[in-house]
Amino acid sequence: MGVILFPGDGDNSSPDVSWSYSGFAVFRRCLAEAEGFALSEMRGFGGDRPWTEVSTVLEPLLDHPDDGGGDLSPADCAVILPRLEAITDEWGRDSADLLFRQHVEDALQLAGVLRVCIDKCVPLLFL
Repeated sequence: MGVILFPGDGDNSSPDVSWSYSGFAVFRRCLAEAEGFALSEMRGFGGDRPWTEVSTVLEPLLDHPDDGGGDLSPADCAVILPRLEAITDEWGRDSADLLFRQHVEDALQLAGVLRVCIDKCVPLLFL
């Protein structure tokens, strides 16, 4: 079992993206590092640092339970997508690193899911 993110459009043919729980944790840690902070320092991830001390449009994705915990709105998706794409571009330049190649692939899949959520005005669901 793992984490699956997918559009709440009721269409089984819509794209989704999935990770093992540990894979999703690593992906989010790398996103946080790209934003200039360590996820392990944050409340809910083993640290004491409140989310009010960091400024990132990725917060709805980063500070979300692995499964359950509510959906992300189409508006959240619209804010997250450009930053995710920018980070993906940065990671793509480091193509010699196998870990980052996998993160690029995962981020591109997530970007596709976010686009569907935005285009269809549906939430991003976590399962």
